[in-house]
Amino acid sequence: MPNEVQVSRPSDAIQARSAVNDTMRALLLGLGGVALLVGGIGIANVMVIGVLERRGEIGVRRSLGATKRHVRLQFLTEALLLALLGGAAGVALGAAITLGYAAARDLTVSLPAASASAGNDTVRSRAARLPPAEALRPA
Repeated sequence: MPNEVQVSRPSDAIQARSAVNDTMRALLLGLGGVALLVGGIGIANVMVIGVLERRGEIGVRRSLGATKRHVRLQFLTEALLLALLGGAAGVALGAAITLGYAAARDLTVSLPAASASAGNDTVRSRAARLPPAEALRPA
C-alpha cells in the first residue's frame, strides 16, 4: 500500500515558479539593456553620418556667424529629438503588440500604478508579507 501514495510539497512548485519568474525577469532586463545600447549606437551612427553629409551646411552656418557651440547645440538637439521620438515610437509599438497579442489570446492587460513607477517596491514587499494560505485563496 505505501507505493500507492504520492506526497508532493507545494512549496517546491512555488519555489520553481519563483525561480522561473526571476530568470525571465533578468533575461528581459538584459534584453532591454542590449536594445538600449543598440539604439544608442544607432543614434550615434546616424548623427555622425548627418554631420559628414552636412559639412556644406555647417560651413555656411559658420561663415554666417554661428559658433562651434551653436553647431554642437543643433546636433545635440537633433539627437535628443531623435532619441525621444524613437523611444516614444518604440513604446507605442510595444504597447500595440502587447495589446494585440492579449486580445488574440483573450487575455486581460493590466498595469498597476505601483508597477508603473520605477523603483517602487511596496507591492512586492506587501506580497512577501502575505501568509501562504491567504496568497493561495482565490480573489
